[in-house]
Amino acid sequence: MFTRWTNTLSVLVMVGLAGAAGRAAATELVPQSDTEVIEVLPAAAGSRAEERKLRRQWAANPRDAVSAAALARRYLDQARGQGDPRHAGRALAVLQAWPVADTAPDDILLMQATLQQYLHEFDTASRNLELLVKRQPGSAQAWLTLATLRRVQGRYVDSDVGCRALAALPGANIYGQACLAENQSLRGEFAKARDALRQLQGTPGLLAETRAWLLTTLAETETRAGRYPQAEKAYRDALRQHADDYAALSFADFLIDNNRPADALPVLEPLPRTDQVVLRLAMAGTRLKTPQAAHDAQEMRDRIAQANLRPQAQTVHAREQAMFALVVENQPERALQLARVNLAVQREPIDVLLLARAARAAGQGDALREAARLSERIGLKDARLDALR
Repeated sequence: MFTRWTNTLSVLVMVGLAGAAGRAAATELVPQSDTEVIEVLPAAAGSRAEERKLRRQWAANPRDAVSAAALARRYLDQARGQGDPRHAGRALAVLQAWPVADTAPDDILLMQATLQQYLHEFDTASRNLELLVKRQPGSAQAWLTLATLRRVQGRYVDSDVGCRALAALPGANIYGQACLAENQSLRGEFAKARDALRQLQGTPGLLAETRAWLLTTLAETETRAGRYPQAEKAYRDALRQHADDYAALSFADFLIDNNRPADALPVLEPLPRTDQVVLRLAMAGTRLKTPQAAHDAQEMRDRIAQANLRPQAQTVHAREQAMFALVVENQPERALQLARVNLAVQREPIDVLLLARAARAAGQGDALREAARLSERIGLKDARLDALR
């Protein structure tokens, strides 16, 4: 999923929810044990021999938590890199020796929750993370993942609890403060969020990845505030600091939404052709009526058909399929149906906005009011939603 995500991406990608996390030299996360996962790293290119070695180790002893977690991480990396949830299913299969959360080792429970989040099993993931933070209240990654999941579900107050717990941990304050700032921005406290994010950018010793992550969060804050020139500057600053796929996709959405598909194409074209990238290439190309648009649209159509052969695929991909139906296929009624399916699972601003846009395109006033009621119920403030009312 494309969330902060992830999704969830949220942008707190340090724990693998929607991309790659920044790490601050002055705010290093310290593991509480030798097996605690601090960051899920992408698989290195040309490492098939290492993967085969991991499979052999796991096959020899499926109950060895270290080898099982390592192989599961490898499959999750592949799922993210290729946009193919089948790899996440393989990862869960590797962890099947621990079917009961209460008896699963901490690193296995964390990996299970991360995989469940990737597959949009948010309630199960949240329960497992709540169990984990009771066992390990010092686990920064567990708190950050839990706070992000709650945010994705539109549970901002509950997310705040996780953010504050994270901020209280040694070495994790910058992540906890950024987590709280994002929640402030979602509630419409834009000035407070802006000030907090700018202050965090002044933290000594920040790596480029961390600065880019903070700038992307600022860009999305400014977008929701309706300050589009400031949002664009923050996006461009973020991408100059560190080329990150999540930031590029978010910036491409910003440009497409602001009727600038021609500017979105050069942002998208260098990226790997995941489902999310092909979708946006098709959206931008369709609006521009480029020669490549038909090819990208057909490729996305084929990907959707293939994905829908898998159980629960529409739940996992409902957001992308709704966007495709609305912009590329010009099927607003279909987009509205899919947007509702998507909102049953995740309630990020893009999800509520998608419902409102589909409702407007379909001429469905009741659905448009439904989006307004939902945003009010969860406390979401977004200038883009206000403009549709």
